[in-house]
Amino acid sequence: MDSLDAFAGQKLAALETGALRRRLTVTGRGPDAAATRAGRALVSFSCNDYLGLSHHPRVVAAAKYAVETYGAGAGGSRLVTGNYPVLSALEARLAAHKGKDAALVFGSGYLANLGITPALAGAGDLVVLDELSHSCMWAGAKLSGARILTFRHNDAGDLAATLSSERAGHGRALVLTERVFSMDGDRAPMADILAVARDFDAWTVVDDAHGLGIVEGGPRAPLEMGTLSKSLGSYGGYLCASRAVIDLLTSRARSFIYTTGLPPASAAAALESLAILEEEPDRCARPLVLARRFTTRLGLPEAESAVVPVLVGEAQRALDLSARLEAEGFLVVAIRPPTVPPGTARLRVAFSAAHSESQVDALADAIARLHAG
Repeated sequence: MDSLDAFAGQKLAALETGALRRRLTVTGRGPDAAATRAGRALVSFSCNDYLGLSHHPRVVAAAKYAVETYGAGAGGSRLVTGNYPVLSALEARLAAHKGKDAALVFGSGYLANLGITPALAGAGDLVVLDELSHSCMWAGAKLSGARILTFRHNDAGDLAATLSSERAGHGRALVLTERVFSMDGDRAPMADILAVARDFDAWTVVDDAHGLGIVEGGPRAPLEMGTLSKSLGSYGGYLCASRAVIDLLTSRARSFIYTTGLPPASAAAALESLAILEEEPDRCARPLVLARRFTTRLGLPEAESAVVPVLVGEAQRALDLSARLEAEGFLVVAIRPPTVPPGTARLRVAFSAAHSESQVDALADAIARLHAG
């Protein structure tokens, strides 16, 4: 083990030098965007609980009932143990929400993207990703064995040029993008991307992890995937598509077949959250309203989603600014390479329906004062 520990030590030292080492910090979460660290009360702007549903009484009650009725775990792969009723109900409601025939729930959004692309593409096929696509989309593409190309971020013209020059000679083709990009908070031009993909008989996968319930408007992709862990305040991932596609993935998506099913409490919580999401349009509108209040106050480009990046530059500067904000009562975590490109370390500010206007204003004023210094 000496050589293993030496290797790990050298890698950790290099990460420390570049201010890129990650550490886990014990953090308590409560309702109304509350957080605690080392016994200190903070307002969290680093949580993806965009609608504030993870502590909603109805959601918590649904999770408790599911545990009492179905137990703490699923017991094995769904193809072995079968579906408990809540999971079937969740898939039906997700499909209806997305206007699709069917849905398939995975253990997480990462697992969904690990399984979708390899089930639909392989050697001799083509996968084209937006260059800023999430890590799990890249991982799924690599597992597929297909040829991988990129197009410039949110540039449908570059996608068209890439497909025009490279589509021929490949069997199937997939286009992968996100509706809302997790680190920049900007939206993909979905209508243009879908039109280009159709012109070249390419199937579009859109990751809606950060758009569900917030900025879902516009055309649907043939393959709509996302998570249950952000706007829905629970845990898990899903794909909504045609019945034939869902049936195929049930038999071919390895990250579904060989993984234990979602715990009943997670499925029940997501199902109740989806009901609240559909019942309360004002709750869904609030994160974007607050994000735009923030960008207006700081003179930043108008927010397109619940996510707003505050660019800092170097990783250590981002860490320092995050620490100074924490000292003033705000939890805003620094995002550093390789999650974002070198030289673009940032604060990623995530807005929730649980935030108040005064909290948003106080954060904006603190950033304006501390960032300038």
